[in-house]
This record gives sequence, structure tokens and C-alpha cells, in this order.
Amino acid sequence: MTSTHAQKPGAFDTVTENLKSVRAERVFYAPGENDVFLDGGKEYLGRFPGVNGHGWQSFDYKGVHFVGLVNVLTYKAGGIGALGAEQLEWLEDDVAKLGSSTPIVVFTHVPRWTVYPEWGWATADAGQALGYLRRFGSVTVLNGHIQQVLHADSGRTGASHARRP
Repeated sequence: MTSTHAQKPGAFDTVTENLKSVRAERVFYAPGENDVFLDGGKEYLGRFPGVNGHGWQSFDYKGVHFVGLVNVLTYKAGGIGALGAEQLEWLEDDVAKLGSSTPIVVFTHVPRWTVYPEWGWATADAGQALGYLRRFGSVTVLNGHIQQVLHADSGRTGASHARRP
């Protein structure tokens, strides 16, 4: 994940130039709040368009279903992220066609689980999104924003923990 650091002039040009050296079969772009703060995502989406709505998308690769969600378009300073009704409906439809043994990897910028809402480290409607993913045996959620490594494991028994290595 990369950011334009508050959309300073030329920042998107720098990111675009840096990404030219990336060698990958597929590149997925997930905006952070700094990429959309000033203009609601207009410049970001013009440079790094998504497949659906305002940048969210999914694709399959080697038996794994990847989902990229955008939870920063309604993010405000001191607030928390949100996916919104349109994206949640899309997610529900997107995973409905998959078997429960399909491994899922989800990308977002702001954490999808509540880490520290006072600092904006949460997604307001994450519970609904996670509900659509509950039937899958393997779901990995990756996020940026908080600049630290945390691990949460929610098994079918309901056990969970978070730790900072």
C-alpha cells in the first residue's frame, strides 16, 4: 500500500512513477484517507480506477479470492472508516457465488476490526461485511493505516486476541 501524503501537488505522479518498477501479475490499488481527503477520491480514481463503484474490486488468483474494499471515502479527521450500503451489497453478491472452502484475502486501508476508534482505527460497518465472510474457512484481512503489526484470530470457538510483536 502506498499513499500520497495528503494529496500534496505531484504526489500521485511520484506514486505512479514508483509503481512502474513493480513486477507483478496483478496490482491492486486501495486508497488511504490521505488519497481522498481533498477531493473525495476524484484524482485517485482517475489514476487508479477500480472495477466497481468507487474503487472496490475482486479477482481470483490460483484458487484464492481477493477482495479490495474502500473504507476511506467517508473518513473524516478524527473519525472512522466506513464501507457504505452500495459496497456492502456488492460484497454480499460477490462472495455469494463462492464455495465455503474458498480462501479469501481482503484488502482495506483502515482496519476492518475495531483497534482504537478514538484514532480512527476502525470501520463502522465492518461487522456486516465480516458477517458475509463468516461461512468461509480461511479469511485473511490486510490493512494499512495504523503503521504497526497486529494479529487477531477469530476461530469458530469465538476466541480472539490481538498482539503487537
